Amino acid sequence: MTRRGWLLFIAISIFWGIPYFFIKIAVLEIDPAFVVFARVGIASLVLLPLAIHRGVLGPLRQRWPILLLLTCMQIVAPFLLISYGEQHIASSLTSLIIAAEPLLVALLALIFDASERVGGLRLVGLLIGLLGVALLLGFNATGDEQRLLGIIFVLLATTCYAASALLMKRPGIASLPGLGVVTFECVGATILTLPLATTHLPAHMPSPGVLASLLILGLICTALAYLTLFALISEVGASRGTVFTYINPVVSVILGTALLSEQINAATIAGFLLIILGAWLSTGGDPTRLSKRLRPLRNPPSSP
Repeated sequence: MTRRGWLLFIAISIFWGIPYFFIKIAVLEIDPAFVVFARVGIASLVLLPLAIHRGVLGPLRQRWPILLLLTCMQIVAPFLLISYGEQHIASSLTSLIIAAEPLLVALLALIFDASERVGGLRLVGLLIGLLGVALLLGFNATGDEQRLLGIIFVLLATTCYAASALLMKRPGIASLPGLGVVTFECVGATILTLPLATTHLPAHMPSPGVLASLLILGLICTALAYLTLFALISEVGASRGTVFTYINPVVSVILGTALLSEQINAATIAGFLLIILGAWLSTGGDPTRLSKRLRPLRNPPSSP
């Protein structure tokens, strides 16, 4: 992991640590289909003028079929599945399920991408990180009588994210300008979700809190987040890059503590430490190398 990689990692952990909170707020008043349409539509309004100004859309013309597939796998399907899923389960459980993305990347890589196959300490790190997420959130399986359906929706969304992370590395996409690809995805998703959104229009003007949630989801959690994700995958690879899903629940807990007066307990601290350890190991951390670096601190040279 390079310094730039770590900075991108921290940024995406924040950008995609907050959306579950705001999705939960939005779907209380608005149908999930319209939430997704508004989210990608707002992102498109920001990204399209910028992409046109920089002239990054031209190279996409020959790659539109695979970009359309990426749009469906990375935005349309998972956004809809998560939004509908959060009608039935807690946002914390959503975070826990999505934290399985690096494991699904490793599983899919066994078939589709040998360069991303994970083993040894990196695989151990992935498992430790997932255990930390589970401990942090306390297996919060609260929800309504259809919570199993909600869990299935979010698990399918996580699988879409894992597959799209590998698809982004393909030469036909990786060589394209990130701004152009993200703009294509957001505009394409807006067009694809428009028919569904028009049949699920809000019955009344949403509250200020919901409107603010939609703006945050569109500007930060979509436009800015996807630009950051493309840069991160390019810098560190898919299996390392998607480990940020372990940090997302930590951001959710911080939000809950600051805004909802939730308490931090011993399990929260233990889960956080396991997440950090798992993220470090799964991104290539080497305990042996670290031990060698710390040895001079444990055994300082004697004074002459």
